[in-house]
Amino acid sequence: MIAGGTPVEVDTSKTGFKLTPALLKQYLDKYGDRVKGVVFVNPSNPTGIAYTQAEMNELAALIKGKPIFAICDEIYSELNYDGEYSSMAKIIPDQTILANGFSKSYAMTGWRIGYLCATAKVTDLLFKVHAFAVTDIATFVQDAAEAALKAGDEATKEMDAQYIKRRDYMYKRLTEMGFECSQPMGAFYIFAKIPPFLDQDDNKLIYQLANEAKVAVTAGSNFGKGGEGYLRFSYATSIEQIKKGMDRLAEFCDAVCKIKLEK
Repeated sequence: MIAGGTPVEVDTSKTGFKLTPALLKQYLDKYGDRVKGVVFVNPSNPTGIAYTQAEMNELAALIKGKPIFAICDEIYSELNYDGEYSSMAKIIPDQTILANGFSKSYAMTGWRIGYLCATAKVTDLLFKVHAFAVTDIATFVQDAAEAALKAGDEATKEMDAQYIKRRDYMYKRLTEMGFECSQPMGAFYIFAKIPPFLDQDDNKLIYQLANEAKVAVTAGSNFGKGGEGYLRFSYATSIEQIKKGMDRLAEFCDAVCKIKLEK
């Protein structure tokens, strides 16, 4: 934006919320030399989808050798549950601008510290902006990040196992209630299509759920037009809290169905 670029949203709701090679090619053909960067969020917030190595290879092949950057948000890279993590930086390192951090991988949300990887030519330019946007990071946050790097890997593996249990439980309960969703491969969210018996306006439904069922979720439309009619559920809490929330949601759904049957 600072450099005068114009973001172009790509609707991936019909491709499982993934940027497919065919979809990327369609936009590259449409905008031609005007395309300067492609943003990849892997794994994704809000959908929890993650790309396989084969998928990343195909996407990288479409921009390799062209004056196009792969701008990669990999903040959830350590929370990847199904197979080895794949990164554009392994395939086209000279074209990759990679952003990552500690808040998700090491459960340090609120202790904000991140990092960016790119070629020296790119980072020299980015530092000019960064130097005037961020003054410093608190020392205790840097100390925590150092401790996480030195001793946090085992804790991350342990949490991954917990997240998988929570994901599987929430996914099972939601699908039993009639929500349509894909099982996430990373992060800690489930992006679920609202079943037809509930209000299809996600912005209205989240307040209804909060007020009547005491369940907090996020409206899918907050993440773009393709998210309309969806809800984002988070399983970044204890399994006990998830069970309580799913029970409340099930009671709410049953009550709505009963009211509609009586009418």
